[in-house]
Amino acid sequence: MGFINKLFGGSSEPKEEKLLPWKALTTVGQLDEIAKKSNTKTQMIFKHSTRCGISKMVMNQFVDAFDVDLNADLYYLDLLNYRDVSHETGYKFQVLHESPQLLIIRNGTAVAHASHGGINALELNRYL
Repeated sequence: MGFINKLFGGSSEPKEEKLLPWKALTTVGQLDEIAKKSNTKTQMIFKHSTRCGISKMVMNQFVDAFDVDLNADLYYLDLLNYRDVSHETGYKFQVLHESPQLLIIRNGTAVAHASHGGINALELNRYL
């Protein structure tokens, strides 16, 4: 079994889970706070569908690659439990809804956004 694990990248070592400084986005009112805070610090919103395998895969890749030292606030939006917040997010920041999706907010507007595999292709440092 060890040979198969080595061949396919498996490991008997448990993987250390990386924790990101997520802030839960659960109310429409928080969107105004995010817009205001974006005048002095980059704000990021990760919209995630908890029932979608692709969303879970992209989120795992995002977490693995995310630099926790970035000077930005990172919000997590469970769009299935907070559909009204998800809809208002798109309206407020003028971004068509997709899932998964990352919005980068500066000076009250979405300066970048991406969905699916494009999320992990964004150079986040450009927006800080």
